[in-house]
Amino acid sequence: MSPRAATRVRAPAAPTLGIGEVAAAAGVSTRTLRYYEERGLLVASHHAAGGARRYRPEDLARLLRIRELQALLGFDLDAIGAILRGEDQLADLRAEWATADEQRRGAMLSEATDINNRLRAVVRAKQQGLDDMMAGLDDKARRYRTLARELDR
Repeated sequence: MSPRAATRVRAPAAPTLGIGEVAAAAGVSTRTLRYYEERGLLVASHHAAGGARRYRPEDLARLLRIRELQALLGFDLDAIGAILRGEDQLADLRAEWATADEQRRGAMLSEATDINNRLRAVVRAKQQGLDDMMAGLDDKARRYRTLARELDR
């Protein structure tokens, strides 16, 4: 179990937020939050005695990251899941770094490089798609300008 997963089963030390508060802060519905949980993108820090989901500030930050990946880059939930898993793996490596010996650190750097390369490939593919779309729009803009000049003659 990763350090991130282990923290999810303990009761929080700091005050937590309810599902409605977190949903409102992120501009999503509680149904969306539950769906993200079903997809494995977000996990409540713990559940209160009655079963109510409780979230830490870190959980809200993760939800905001999901929304950023959707809004800024237009990623679907599968791509977002892959990005979040990569980011979680990198965070786990960062947490382990201080206690790792030199040999382990070498392996960790190799692993981090591989993860980073996978994340870069995902973003590069999205960027290429956007570049292609922009090129098509630029072509249309040139065509419209040409047609407009022809009409003005």
